Amino acid sequence: MARINIPLDALTSRLSLSGRFDSVRSQSLINRFSNLKPVSEFLDLKRLSKPQNFGEVQGRVNYNLSYFSSNYAAVFVMLSIYSLLTNWLLLFVIILVVGGMYGIGRLQGADLDVGFARATTAQLYTILLIVAVPLGIFASPISTILWLIGASGVTILGHASLMDKPIESAFSEEAV
Repeated sequence: MARINIPLDALTSRLSLSGRFDSVRSQSLINRFSNLKPVSEFLDLKRLSKPQNFGEVQGRVNYNLSYFSSNYAAVFVMLSIYSLLTNWLLLFVIILVVGGMYGIGRLQGADLDVGFARATTAQLYTILLIVAVPLGIFASPISTILWLIGASGVTILGHASLMDKPIESAFSEEAV
């Protein structure tokens, strides 16, 4: 059977996404959240306004995504935590898999001997897989991820399109 190749470069070049996430990958987590804007500036109700046309929406989104990028990352993290706290089974499955892999890794290749039974690391990984996959499917991670994408998109893009640029940026654009 022939392998299907998806030209990701063609997709990202049309959407102008090719260079947008390069700075995110190169930053550490501490640097990422060190430039959080204050809540009073992030939720400034005086700067909320309806854009006049789609060109203004694009300008606002481009400006606000770079200016408030740390705040938007914090919003995404908070929505992720909320989605895990409202889906207890998925949180349990994640903790079970991480804890199980950590515990099996702590054996460092040795067999687990419980007195009446002995299990190799391969058997332990198999048992973890047999338990985690049905629980993981039942926990509906795909719907949780889709909800997270939708809620983040609506929240972040809604804020970015409704938050007007500061007056200083308007003057700096006209001078160019």
